[in-house]
Amino acid sequence: MRKLKLQVQTTIDGFMAGTSGELDWAAIEWSDDLKNFVIGLTGPVDTILLGKNLAMGFIPYWTAALNEPVPAEGAKIFVETPKIVFSSTLNTNDPIAKDWKNTSIENGDYIEKINALKNETGGDIIVYGGGKFVASLLKANLIDELNLFINPVAIGKGMPIFSAIESQQKYALESAKQFVCGITVLTYTKL
Repeated sequence: MRKLKLQVQTTIDGFMAGTSGELDWAAIEWSDDLKNFVIGLTGPVDTILLGKNLAMGFIPYWTAALNEPVPAEGAKIFVETPKIVFSSTLNTNDPIAKDWKNTSIENGDYIEKINALKNETGGDIIVYGGGKFVASLLKANLIDELNLFINPVAIGKGMPIFSAIESQQKYALESAKQFVCGITVLTYTKL
C-alpha cells in the first residue's frame, strides 16, 4: 500500500496559516540542511495532492520558477510530478487549469479516490498544506505520515491544522530534527 505523507509549515502554536490565510510568518529562506531533508522526503513521491486554493498559487508559481533562466530548486520535481487537484468547482476546461501540466482535476469523492490511489502500485503520495483540504484529510484519517515543519513563531490565532478531527488519532514520533534556519521538523506516523 502506498503511503500518504503530509508536508506542512506550522507555527509553534499549531497554526498553518493566519486567520485570512496569511503565511507571512513562514521561514522562506530554508537552510541547505532543510533543503536536503525535503529532497529525501520527496524522493519516493510520484503523486502530489492539492486542494484547489493551494493549487491556484502552487502550480503557476513552480511553472514560472522552472522557466526562469536559472530554475528554482525543486521546480522540475513540482512541475513534472503528476498532480491531482481536488475541487468541487474547478474542472479541466477552466481557463486557469488548461495550462497546468501533469495535472488532473478530481471532482468526486476525495476519500474514495485517495483510498483507491493508496491501493495502487507506485511510490509515495504527498499532500501540501491547503488548510481546509488538509483538515478534511486528517478528519478522514487518510494521512499516514505527518511532516510538521514547525517555524519558531507564535501568531496567537489562525487556521489550526487539526481543527476538523472529531475523534482521537494516535501517532508515533519517528524523528525530530532541528535545522539551521530555525525550523524543526517533527515526523509522525499513524498508529
